[in-house]
Amino acid sequence: MNSTAFTPVRPDFGLIIVGDEILSGKRADKHMAKVIELLSARGLPLSYAEYVGDSPDRITQALARAFQSGDVVFSTGGIGATPDDHTRQCAAKALGQPLQLHPQAEVLIRERMQDVAKEQGVPYEPDRADNVHRLNMGVFPASAQLIPNPYNKIPGFTCISPGRTLHTGAVHFVPGFPVMAWPMVEWVLDNHYSHLFQKLAYLEKSVVIYGAMEAALTPIMERLEAGHPGIKVFSLPSVDHPVHGRHIELGVKGNPEDVNRAYPAMLNELHVFGAKLGPELVRS
Repeated sequence: MNSTAFTPVRPDFGLIIVGDEILSGKRADKHMAKVIELLSARGLPLSYAEYVGDSPDRITQALARAFQSGDVVFSTGGIGATPDDHTRQCAAKALGQPLQLHPQAEVLIRERMQDVAKEQGVPYEPDRADNVHRLNMGVFPASAQLIPNPYNKIPGFTCISPGRTLHTGAVHFVPGFPVMAWPMVEWVLDNHYSHLFQKLAYLEKSVVIYGAMEAALTPIMERLEAGHPGIKVFSLPSVDHPVHGRHIELGVKGNPEDVNRAYPAMLNELHVFGAKLGPELVRS
């Protein structure tokens, strides 16, 4: 009996970055570049990113779109317990779920409080007002699953849109601090999406074109995508590049096998077109 190996459908990966400090310029975002790096190391692309300030309405709207998208989305920032942290509450509102103290999160947060008391050489007082308030960092939407935090034990959380799965509508919430967020993103990828690694390797091939206009190259791009449905064609114009000056980088990206079939066809089209070609570029 013949059998065909199952190839999982790869979801799109998205990123939501929450925080007024990013939009005001007080802090430069480091998350997008790192998430791209973490995904790329596993053969996965980032499909989109969105920046949102500390506005509950905007955060709720962004999360509602994420849950409805069918994508896998990482959300960084706003999951603390200070007045400007709204992400936990907005996630619950977007899902239509109540907030509740997650039992295992409570255990982890109390362990952290005991660790801090021991480090400071003071007794642990679980009923002290500030310690009770810290438990709010474990108040998540009712369906939340925990994401471990190796830095200080205070967990992040994952929520899945009703009727969907980890692969068709999940948002993974991590803190805004890179030292915590990045290992937590890696944990999510390695524990939930490792079956997608390598099997869906990624390749880009492109060439620099001098003296052409994007409009003139558009028919070539359309023919390539129509003839090679497994790839995406991209065009990156530049007007003041320090080496190549005004030029267009035209390329194809996707599965290596599909790219390696489409790229020679693209070069042939460009030769017929009479394009003046510069260096070729390969990214994987």
